[in-house]
Amino acid sequence: MATIRELNKWANANTCLTIDVLRIVLGAFLFFKGVSFIVDKKYLHEILNSVGSFGSEMVVIHYVAMAHMAGGVMIIIGFLTRWSIWVQLPILLGAFLINFVGVFNPTDFIQSLLAFAASVFFIFFGSGKHSADYYLKMEE
Repeated sequence: MATIRELNKWANANTCLTIDVLRIVLGAFLFFKGVSFIVDKKYLHEILNSVGSFGSEMVVIHYVAMAHMAGGVMIIIGFLTRWSIWVQLPILLGAFLINFVGVFNPTDFIQSLLAFAASVFFIFFGSGKHSADYYLKMEE
């Protein structure tokens, strides 16, 4: 717990608007991926068929869509950013690894790699100075 507080102090002292914009872009990207996951059923069916058939497709679809949409909004406003990203990590890791199991798609590979790297960065960095977490912490 002390390490997280030290990381927060360091992050708040060394933050800039560019990093907060990167957090907002990551959240917006995840939100729109969640929306496209629901809307584009053909693409979703194509992804799930490339991996193989398993019985819990609907659970995966609902988990991914809701985690991306709710987590994306929370990351955009900077509310419980680390928790939201921890929920996203299995999905992003799966999106990264699915390129090696099924048909390799360079665009999806690059998107998943960049989103995963940004998520790992924000797990350590936190939500930054321009966020709901920082505002709520200063209110105390």
